[in-house]
Amino acid sequence: MGFSVTVTEGVAEVVMDHPPVNALTVAGWFELADLLTQTGRNPEVGALVLRAEGRGWNAGVDIKEMQDTDGFEALIGANKGCYAAFKAVYECEVPVISAVHGYCLGGGIGLVGNSDVIVAAEGTRFGLPEVNQGALGAATHLARLVPQHKMREMVYTAEPVDASLLEAWGSVAKVVPADELRDAAFEIAEKICTKSRYVIRRAKECLNGIDVVDVNRSYRFEQGFTFELNLSGVSDEARDAFVDKTDAKYSK
Repeated sequence: MGFSVTVTEGVAEVVMDHPPVNALTVAGWFELADLLTQTGRNPEVGALVLRAEGRGWNAGVDIKEMQDTDGFEALIGANKGCYAAFKAVYECEVPVISAVHGYCLGGGIGLVGNSDVIVAAEGTRFGLPEVNQGALGAATHLARLVPQHKMREMVYTAEPVDASLLEAWGSVAKVVPADELRDAAFEIAEKICTKSRYVIRRAKECLNGIDVVDVNRSYRFEQGFTFELNLSGVSDEARDAFVDKTDAKYSK
């Protein structure tokens, strides 16, 4: 359980395995960031596949950890850890192909939205349930996956969408049966690996440089609102209800 990294003929594979739902702890976000950065710096690596074991790809932050920690230490840690991990995907020196299954929620959207290529298993759901937990964040990355008005609808309603919709918009490269997901990701990664390692790394740097939105700065702006919501007390009300499996009763 945790993370594993393997490299086969130029393709690096980073696997997340955090039962029961692949919700990452503060330490987990920082560990993932370090692994992605270090793996991308390996001169033998031409492309990186990011995938997961278990019921779903990523369920975001570990809310139970946050509620079990006094004060704001876990919140600040989760903010910094998510920022580091999303940034590590975006700035990884080689293209990152995310192979997503089951669900991709909250912080998972930050990872997948900063990826270079996405493949998904049939039935995979993508969503930002942040407002249900009294938080904000990763709309920056969701806006890289869906049109602006759909992004707003998804943020306000916290309702997920099916991978087939993202495939129709072109943000998901292909949707395949679950047992073909890893092969589909590797097929793309292997094709990238036939190119010059040097050229591909410069291509990644070039494409990041011409992005219209500075994703690192944009996401950091969002995080400020999450901290404001926590200071107001509404976030604790929402997270307590999530942990207790009850409906939140908001004081504001």
